[in-house]
Amino acid sequence: MASKLNLDALDLKILKIIQGNGQKKLKEIASQVNLSLSPTHDRIRKMEKDGYIMSYVGLLNRKMLDLGLLVHCQVTLEKQNRKNFKEFEQAVQAFPEVLSCHLVSGNFDYYLMVVSADVESYNRFYQEKLAVLPTVAHINSLFVMDEIKQSTELPIT
Repeated sequence: MASKLNLDALDLKILKIIQGNGQKKLKEIASQVNLSLSPTHDRIRKMEKDGYIMSYVGLLNRKMLDLGLLVHCQVTLEKQNRKNFKEFEQAVQAFPEVLSCHLVSGNFDYYLMVVSADVESYNRFYQEKLAVLPTVAHINSLFVMDEIKQSTELPIT
């Protein structure tokens, strides 16, 4: 994978535009960076090939889709070894409720972000999926009261 040093100011400007609106037309992007269509297209394709642009997605309003509860889970495994890490990570991949899962340092092993319709449906997820995993020793659930900032845009310049 290429390093950030392979990107020039125009590439960074293109990336900033794309992450702000993945549906922006090539013509609009080219105009905003003062470049013609073909070189703009070539730069975008190269950044896709090099892995800077991973995918294009639509961001959905989870509350309108009856997924209003956001829960941050701190998960501690019974034993910290390669087998348990692998087993837990494979299991979590199959849970659509889990939006993200990170292996972390500190007082617990994994930090999960989970969505659910309400407390009752989260409780079902907790009891029937997460807590029954044989590698899990402890789960601390933090219920989000209010979202102050939510963004997918990386701070590139």
